[in-house]
Amino acid sequence: MNKDEKRELQRKRLMDNKAYQTMSGLTRYMDRYYLDALIGIIPGWGDAITLLCVVPFVYFSSRVIKSIPLTLAVLNNALRDVLLGMIPFFVGDVIDIFHRANTKNMAMIQGFVDGDETVIKQVNQRAWQSAIVLIVLLLLIALMIWALISFGSYLYSLVASIF
Repeated sequence: MNKDEKRELQRKRLMDNKAYQTMSGLTRYMDRYYLDALIGIIPGWGDAITLLCVVPFVYFSSRVIKSIPLTLAVLNNALRDVLLGMIPFFVGDVIDIFHRANTKNMAMIQGFVDGDETVIKQVNQRAWQSAIVLIVLLLLIALMIWALISFGSYLYSLVASIF
């Protein structure tokens, strides 16, 4: 078996993986059919559900492909999507229509599966940047949660004082 045949066999094995099939379905429904934006309408829970959808991407990039830079990039896209989706008054839901984090994650993973040197090099070069952005995104998400809870408490006390 020559090098190209081995590469094609490896590619087929990766694409037949259950996690890969799940990622393909999630990408189709969440981004192409705008389910991400629709789920995001549910206050609080929508973003949590959307974040759960990244689990197969993280599993595949970390356990099947075994690439830390790819896993960091996948988490980066997912957390950016959550942060943007948390913007209140349906602004975040509209942004979710255009951000398409699952499509971006699938394209990066597909690049690794196909052995696309450009994608692999780009993801590997941005590994440190991804790690730093990941920390910043986690802090911003925590701040956004605090702000939304504070705003909700304020609205609740305002309504309660009226009655």
